[in-house]
Amino acid sequence: MTETTNARTSTGLDWNTALLDQLTFHWENQLRPRLAGLTDEEYLWEPVPGCWNVRPRGTSTAPVQGGSGAMLIEFAFPEPDPAPVTTIAWRLGHVLVGVLGARNAAHFGGEACDYMTYDYPATADEALARLDAQYAQWVAGVRSLGGADVPGEGLLRPCGPAEGPYAELSMAELVLHIHRELIHHGAEIALLRDLYAHGH
Repeated sequence: MTETTNARTSTGLDWNTALLDQLTFHWENQLRPRLAGLTDEEYLWEPVPGCWNVRPRGTSTAPVQGGSGAMLIEFAFPEPDPAPVTTIAWRLGHVLVGVLGARNAAHFGGEACDYMTYDYPATADEALARLDAQYAQWVAGVRSLGGADVPGEGLLRPCGPAEGPYAELSMAELVLHIHRELIHHGAEIALLRDLYAHGH
């Protein structure tokens, strides 16, 4: 955890570096290596019947199907209880759009991104290339915020209207939320890879 150690300054903790280290250490040492070698078959693999997936246009029976391209992601509103198991493709689609894409668009100059108009990747390689790009933009954006030493600025500025009912929360709180989401969904994907490797 070298970055966190180096984040300590004469005035205390460099919060920007510490918050980034929460994600970058995990990404570099666990999450991204666990995604190496992902195949198209794994990407779309359905471990149980009735999964939500990313499917070719015209082949889904889900109540809600989002996407502007050849592949559509499946949803339902309201979500059933229990919700269907989701595939690696679905989880990566969620991360690309709802976790990183929308936040990069709202806060760091990324392209507009929403579930209904996104062009979902059909292959594992394309999904991972887009994930790498969105991750890099997020990390650069968080780094550009600077520290937490001036009220209303940097990490302490409000998220603003893009975050709806959470508009008044700080960017630091958004950063923590996004990092939780990436770590959480990354762990789900890693588990699916384990199940595929040992049971498929």
